[in-house]
Amino acid sequence: MKQPPRRIASTTVELDPATAQAVAGTADENLRIIEDHVAADLLSRGNHVTLRGEAAQVSRARRVLRELESMASRGHVITPDLTRRAVDLVDDEDAETTPVTAAATLTSIAGDAIVTRRGKSVRPKSQGQRDYVDAIDRSTVVVGVGPAGTGKTYLAVAKAVQALQKREVTRIILTRPAVEAGEKLGFLPGTLGEKIDPYLRPLYDALGDMLDPEAVPKLIESGVIEIAPLAYMRGRTLNGAFVILDEAQNTTPAQMKMFLTRLGFGSKIVVTGDLSQVDLPRHQVSGLTVARQVLSGIDGVTVTRFDSSDVVRHHLVGRIIEAYDLFEAEQEGDKA
Repeated sequence: MKQPPRRIASTTVELDPATAQAVAGTADENLRIIEDHVAADLLSRGNHVTLRGEAAQVSRARRVLRELESMASRGHVITPDLTRRAVDLVDDEDAETTPVTAAATLTSIAGDAIVTRRGKSVRPKSQGQRDYVDAIDRSTVVVGVGPAGTGKTYLAVAKAVQALQKREVTRIILTRPAVEAGEKLGFLPGTLGEKIDPYLRPLYDALGDMLDPEAVPKLIESGVIEIAPLAYMRGRTLNGAFVILDEAQNTTPAQMKMFLTRLGFGSKIVVTGDLSQVDLPRHQVSGLTVARQVLSGIDGVTVTRFDSSDVVRHHLVGRIIEAYDLFEAEQEGDKA
């Protein structure tokens, strides 16, 4: 049976000059993503984007551009990841009848900015991240479990800064277990504080993104922000604090119990970890694994799970995680 001829279309979309660069991305990165996913050619000149390809794909590409333009006009940062999600959400087959647009769906995920500094906002970028942020708002204890790059720690720090700015808490406490991953603490140069510092550096980096750099040392010096190894939490009661335990997969069950029972009045606890990156001795059960089981069903406690679709680093990170998950599942099958 002879196939009907393809309908080739060409059209030019005029974007708002104020948002055209944001929609196109650095070196037109976002336009290249649309090309790859929609199978249409996009050529930009200033705020004009010419689309050429099969009529249905050109129509789809036009809708993606308009959705991204709408998001940009609302102050959202148009990242490559957001562009990919917009492409996935736009369905040209029912474009005229769907009452909820992709932009509305994306906006519902992103929501309001958690923290804004120098024009840059921290917002959820996936439905999993949105659920996580909502859980932090409504629960006293939240456990976030998932692979690297899903924003578990970063969003928790953002919510902590937001709570401090709103005076919902009087201090932020960030802690990690100092568990070696390859190098032994005793062989690292410097004092004990200098040896521990690399373990806590990611927490400093996250704070530096959300607060003025000169403010962070002052807040630490005054005790409003405390960044310390998990061992420093023993024997304390943490009142009026937003407390984050990062890398919780490297706690023992006893350490996790100790930490969770530090909860005081007016406080909130967020526990984050990745069970695929446990650095404990092979015979040692992770405290995060036990906590997921013990805390399930307790009122005021929410356990959230991330997967590769929530990864907000380079898009290949998600594919790498999926590949490793598949490999490890096959290895377990072979052992069985």
